[in-house]
Amino acid sequence: MRSIANPMPNMPKSLSHCFLFAVLSASLVLITACTTPRTKPATVTDRTSSAVEPTPPGYYRVKKGDTLGFIALDNGQALRDITQWNTAANPSFNPNVIEVGDLIIVKPPAGSKAAKAPEKKSTPTTDKTDAPTSTPEPTKAEVVAEPGIRLSWPAKGKVSAEFSESNKGIDIAGKVGEPVLSASDGKVVYAGNSLRGYGNLIIVKHDNTYLTAYAHNSKLLVKEGDSVRKGQKIAEMGDTDTTAPKLHFELRVNGKPVNPTPYLQ
Repeated sequence: MRSIANPMPNMPKSLSHCFLFAVLSASLVLITACTTPRTKPATVTDRTSSAVEPTPPGYYRVKKGDTLGFIALDNGQALRDITQWNTAANPSFNPNVIEVGDLIIVKPPAGSKAAKAPEKKSTPTTDKTDAPTSTPEPTKAEVVAEPGIRLSWPAKGKVSAEFSESNKGIDIAGKVGEPVLSASDGKVVYAGNSLRGYGNLIIVKHDNTYLTAYAHNSKLLVKEGDSVRKGQKIAEMGDTDTTAPKLHFELRVNGKPVNPTPYLQ
């Protein structure tokens, strides 16, 4: 058998053996470190996103798919009011360009005025001696309508689709040009066609609690800011943004859709 030559002839044999042993040990440690699998994954820090801060009271944080019109409708406010409030707070605010995560003011800031429905005049009492005395209630920020508000039918025809989570109102079938009537006294806070899926739409604010919406009209007969009376013709039925002539009618309570049928008479 051929003997292994001493790699370092000038070094004593014992020191040479120690050197070889140290080199082999270091190589073994290196190989072991390279081939041994990790028992714990490396920590990865996501620097592309941060925790979403809580939404302050009176604000709405924009989500994917939102438009300012839908934000106004879902919060029971007039689109014009929301635009004015946000423009006053931020002069560079663009109502046509909102981004996910933006904070939108949806409640009247201090000192601002929201669109209000016409106030109903109370009938004077003829006999003041019989009138009960009561302590006036403190003024509230929002006037809540009496429970059980009664609405008149906004159109004649058969209900072709009932209220559901997806429909958010009822559909009344009819013909193009048939009258669409205001279900109660109020003020028009929206008249246009910028809300996708509603076609030519009218929204009437009855007070700070109740809104009604009238969609898919062929013709709008009122404009934003107009006061309307219960039973007044405000539009003509149509089929804009839908497949057949009908009126899609919604009732919103504090911005949330509710079944309007129990309120209709």
